[in-house]
Amino acid sequence: MKKGWLITLAVVLLLGIGGYVYYSTLKHKAQSERGAYDGTLSPRLELSRFDLTNVTDEAIQLTMHLLIDNPLPVGFSARKVDYTLYIDNVEVAKDAYDKAITVKSEDSTLVALPVTLYNKKLVAVLKRLEAAGEDSTDYRVLTTFDLDVPIAGERTFTVTKSKRAPVFYIPEFKVVDIDLGTFGLNRTDVAAKLSCTNKNKFPFTITDTHYSVTIDGKQIADGDQPEPISIKAQQTTSFVVPVTVKPGQSLGLLPKMLFDKKDTPVEIAFRCKILDKSDNPMFNESKVVTTIKGTLAEFMKMKKQ
Repeated sequence: MKKGWLITLAVVLLLGIGGYVYYSTLKHKAQSERGAYDGTLSPRLELSRFDLTNVTDEAIQLTMHLLIDNPLPVGFSARKVDYTLYIDNVEVAKDAYDKAITVKSEDSTLVALPVTLYNKKLVAVLKRLEAAGEDSTDYRVLTTFDLDVPIAGERTFTVTKSKRAPVFYIPEFKVVDIDLGTFGLNRTDVAAKLSCTNKNKFPFTITDTHYSVTIDGKQIADGDQPEPISIKAQQTTSFVVPVTVKPGQSLGLLPKMLFDKKDTPVEIAFRCKILDKSDNPMFNESKVVTTIKGTLAEFMKMKKQ
């Protein structure tokens, strides 16, 4: 009996020594690499990019992509993640992610966190940076993980990640006019002229452009522009997106188009992908989804038949 107890104790000691040696090896490796882990074995974050999922006059919905890296010899699961986004040390968004996140030992995972940026806060920060002539600023994410199983006795851990990147102004898309060409029984040709105001000091290209036109609650057309469109830096660039409307979708709206343009609502749903020539990892290949609203009187130009 005593012999069995001694064997058990020896095994426990060996496991403890082995675990310590393994931990020390990993820590020494982290310190020698100098950078990714900053000499520590705590989980870290990498801010990957933003996708703009919806842009309105009140708020901007975006998806923040975070890489969570776990150098620990054990995996962990978090049942909740609280996160706060700062731009130039000003809190611009705060939210929580209630879905479970699991990261295996010595592994990483990419998570997509929804964020709502209210324009009032964001615009105030951007105006201040613009007035100061700042080309770049700090983007910081403060993230707290609520763990299912404690790590080193802790049930939560907090990670802060900062990234210096160019000041990014949200591209503003507007409708210049909706030009109805041949309006007849067989088909209706529509050309929607849009503009993109880019206040950024760098040009970019939009691609994978898709759009739909809804008049008085009825979608009458959709289409896409396969060719890339170049958007100039610190300028407003106009471009045309042509579509063909089938007669069954448009004839019922003819009276409103002729006699009630002022009170007939129009929505153009527009989405595209941004390609940044400078290959900014935060915004290159980011997606933009926006809905442009107005009335027929504001947007439409009827050609004489």
